[in-house]
Amino acid sequence: MRNYNTDPFIREMNNLILGRKGGRTTVKIIDEILKQPYNTNQLSNELDLDYNTVKYHMHLILKSELVVQSENKYGSLFYPSPKLINNLKEYEQIKRYLNNKK
Repeated sequence: MRNYNTDPFIREMNNLILGRKGGRTTVKIIDEILKQPYNTNQLSNELDLDYNTVKYHMHLILKSELVVQSENKYGSLFYPSPKLINNLKEYEQIKRYLNNKK
């Protein structure tokens, strides 16, 4: 893995995924979007999560620029961003660390 102290992507992922109580939910949402584009309602149904929970996590994920939105309106789809695609290896390593963490 790249150096945590110098790599902004790894620091950001650590804060977003490992540094928050809801990191596992964030990972579930990102993993679904990596499979195919979804809107907030579809993610809520697919993951059996409350709509507002998904909306909150999507706000954080968008702010981190890990996904892009097709349009800025209700029902628009979310896609993996180039930033996420270019750092998939690091994302997967952080995800594995989270899964090993109890």
